[in-house]
Amino acid sequence: MKSPLEILQPLGRALMLPIAVLPVAGLLLRFGQPDLLNIPFIAAAGEAIFANLGLLFAIGVAVGLAKENNGAAGLAGVVCFLIATEGAKALLHVPPEVLAGLPKEAADLAGPAYKAKALSKLSVPIGILSGVIGGLFYNRFSGFKLPEYLAFFSGRRFVPIISGVAGLVLALLVGFGYDGINGTVDAASRGVVGSGELGLFVYGLLNRLLIVTGLHHILNNIAWFVIGDFHGSTGDLRRFFADDPSAGAFMSGFFPVMMFGLPAACLAMFHTARPERRKAVGGMLASLALTSFLTGVTEPIEFSFMFLAPLLYGVHAVLTGLSMAVMNALDIKLGFTFSAGLFDYVLNFGKATRPLWLLPIGAVYFGLYYGLFRFFILKFDLKTPGREPAEEAAALAAAPAPSAGGRG
Repeated sequence: MKSPLEILQPLGRALMLPIAVLPVAGLLLRFGQPDLLNIPFIAAAGEAIFANLGLLFAIGVAVGLAKENNGAAGLAGVVCFLIATEGAKALLHVPPEVLAGLPKEAADLAGPAYKAKALSKLSVPIGILSGVIGGLFYNRFSGFKLPEYLAFFSGRRFVPIISGVAGLVLALLVGFGYDGINGTVDAASRGVVGSGELGLFVYGLLNRLLIVTGLHHILNNIAWFVIGDFHGSTGDLRRFFADDPSAGAFMSGFFPVMMFGLPAACLAMFHTARPERRKAVGGMLASLALTSFLTGVTEPIEFSFMFLAPLLYGVHAVLTGLSMAVMNALDIKLGFTFSAGLFDYVLNFGKATRPLWLLPIGAVYFGLYYGLFRFFILKFDLKTPGREPAEEAAALAAAPAPSAGGRG
């Protein structure tokens, strides 16, 4: 019987396909913001990728898991994803308070808007599950034969059909289960956010652990936009920009992790890659690290090892929680409008409290991440990018290059 790690590793490798596009999307999104280049179409181009992450993961994971990386699996992943998300949206219950007091025309708009926003939180996990279904179903059913009078729907054509049926099951689970999931996480989030420095540690820990489910947005919304009040401004983020000297506790701890820790993790993964694979993975890891450092967009890095090496992800989550507590204990208050990258650090430097302390703490975090990641990768022979089994590396190296007439 395969261990959980052996089951997760193929998924981790499959995720590398959609992850490859995310660094460019993150840079486009950040550079286009009003406080930088203020070019809306560049920001919109980057936002288009992040707004459709679920769909990208459905395609990429399905193709990555399928035998011979067949494109029919990608179609099956898309079919499963669309049926699951749209079906769940139709089943979602809209709380009466959302519609209370609204004219009929406004209520007719508010219902679909609530459902779309609710489902956007779960887009990535639904996309990953749809990709897994598309890929595994391709491997299982691509040779399936129906009776002669239905022969047209046999083989590869059957895969999107059966994946669509699985999408219906996903829609039922998400549609009827959403209220319970959302309510539980909301209540837990309010408890965490109101628990002082211990709460800050748990907040940082859960923020990273929940990222794959999309439910970390509930936690963030409460911390950044609800808690506290300063002259009518509520939430840690709004109060920070309203010059509340006590604000920033739920943002500051991300800076050492995103600007220093995760780039160091990329360096550790590069140094521990097999010598013959370093050149192949070096460019990717460098772009992931630069994106995190400049913009604070960390998902490309996190998804690169989340499933390949869950132990490392646990270390990352603990270090994030620790950073939240340490920055607060030292009374360092930093804030961001986008995320905890260099751009926001520089732009909001004047509003921060003791901002220069980020540099020595960041140096410590760089060393912590590099040392711990390198130790655990080598100690437990974790299959991070560039450490694939020899036969897989050989297959990747032997893969035919894309033709001159296409994009690969």
